[in-house]
Amino acid sequence: MIEPLAETEDLVAIRDSVRAICDRFDDGYWAIKDRTASFPHEFGQAVAAGGWLGIAMPTAYGGAGLGMTEAAVMMQTIGSSAGTFAACSTVHINIFAPHAIVVHGTEAQRTRMLPPLIRGETRACFGVTEPDAGLDTSKLKTRAVRVDDRYVVNGRKMWTSTAQQADKIVLLARTTPIEHCRRPIDGLTLFYTDLDRRYIEAREIHKMGRAAVDSNALFIDDLPIPVEDRIGEEGMGFRYILDSLNPERILNAAEAIGIGRRALDKANAYAKERIVFDRPIGMNQAIQHPLAESWAELYAAELMVLRAAKLYDAGLPCGTEANAAKYLAADAAFRACDRAVRTHGGMGYASEYHVERYFREAVATRLAPVSRELILCYLAERALGLPKSY
Repeated sequence: MIEPLAETEDLVAIRDSVRAICDRFDDGYWAIKDRTASFPHEFGQAVAAGGWLGIAMPTAYGGAGLGMTEAAVMMQTIGSSAGTFAACSTVHINIFAPHAIVVHGTEAQRTRMLPPLIRGETRACFGVTEPDAGLDTSKLKTRAVRVDDRYVVNGRKMWTSTAQQADKIVLLARTTPIEHCRRPIDGLTLFYTDLDRRYIEAREIHKMGRAAVDSNALFIDDLPIPVEDRIGEEGMGFRYILDSLNPERILNAAEAIGIGRRALDKANAYAKERIVFDRPIGMNQAIQHPLAESWAELYAAELMVLRAAKLYDAGLPCGTEANAAKYLAADAAFRACDRAVRTHGGMGYASEYHVERYFREAVATRLAPVSRELILCYLAERALGLPKSY
């Protein structure tokens, strides 16, 4: 096992405790879930029973009151387990999505909404991305119209994970037409409400990897949302979701590093035991050098993740670091998984050795929740001071 960085006894204890849960669900378990596209309820329940869903939530609502650093260690550990990205996606939304409720919700909302999420009794999904808007969130078309003490919502959402399982949705919708707004990002409102299947149809998207955790297109028709399910002020939703973006980037990066480490461990073990021409293939520099390079890349990315998490926990700006961490970690994970497949040769293409599953799941880390190209645009503008290009 290639050990991640752990600077304190508390972080080591978190890693060891989470790993003990993950180790109960081996490659065989996750291979079946992947092959049958079955949601890993047993794994999700085990994580919830361990009290880990509330790791970064306030203690007043049943959480552990810890920071993004601890949450990143937890998610990296899950990523390095046999479940890789599917395991992370089983619990990911419950870790970062409630952040807007913590910061911008009322005390009554926090008391009502957070404890069921933390206990794992409620599963939420994240309804932001739309088929015609992509990464340009300001162009969302899903419309919420105020009618007395409720809103009526119509629209579509895309790539909504766990919507087949969820009973709640964090939903971003436009309450003021864009042509009536001073800026395109104005007029968007955030809700946390029931995923009421009388008004929402979730159509699963069949995809390359992570089959165990569903992705969906949502069709929303006249969904009624009580005013008390609106988070914060009307029209301020875009600013509210920004509070969740840096934590999401940090956690995604930590997960990707875990996936890369899992693949590298498998490749390293195989390189030691596979004998060709009367010698282990790990003696060959064509095998050694790519694996050594991935070892270095994953550790470098992890340092950026920890840097971003510590800045976030200190209440300091961390946008450039969080985005850089996501960029570096996703690329390092993809290369590690690709190299793991190639180290195994023909058997790397066979499901028996599982590295092909890791590779399929690692592809998504470079695509979502933000593309590597848009991250580079962000870094060019924010870190280097270059003109905005989009």
